[in-house]
Amino acid sequence: MGPETLSPVISSRLVQQFVAATVEEVGVEKLALVLADVNLSPSAIEPENLGGMDNRAAAELYARLQQALRMYYGRGARGILLRIGRGLWQRMVAQASLREKAELQIVRRLPVPARRRRVLEFVAERLRDPGGSSSVHLLDVDLLLVDRSGAAACGQADDEPICYVTLGIIQGALFWAVGREVDVEEVACKATGAPACEFKIKFGGD
Repeated sequence: MGPETLSPVISSRLVQQFVAATVEEVGVEKLALVLADVNLSPSAIEPENLGGMDNRAAAELYARLQQALRMYYGRGARGILLRIGRGLWQRMVAQASLREKAELQIVRRLPVPARRRRVLEFVAERLRDPGGSSSVHLLDVDLLLVDRSGAAACGQADDEPICYVTLGIIQGALFWAVGREVDVEEVACKATGAPACEFKIKFGGD
């Protein structure tokens, strides 16, 4: 199976962190209402159930929860999902393995341009952890993160990009690395029929 036809996958560990970030953002009671709107039982997001999921089932739940949040919050969903993504990044750092923590310490010692790319590569590694395909590419002075399995868009169809959580993770990672906000845009999304979800990180020659 080539990279363009990969089934969406994501690690159950990342989904657990996503659920925790979602609970922190919207609260347990509100999340129960969100789940009810899509006929999901609260037991679906209990740690013991999340931990036992295979990578494809985890991707389906990850996307379905994001879809439920978009439906429930309407126009306000984008901001909520971006904040969840940034909270998810904080959990990725706090719950990193010893090897990952050592890697992140090295990232912060690099010159700023190298720091940007290396932290994006760290994000790409987490997204492809169970066997997906994500990579970082240089575009003149800008960078492009390409997520070919696109777990956030699993089973989704829309007229515009919907991977706000991934966008929030990238924003949070870059702010963590360089100490300021960076312009990030999802320029292609599997939900719109693209072969991959692509995120352009624009530095404007700075």
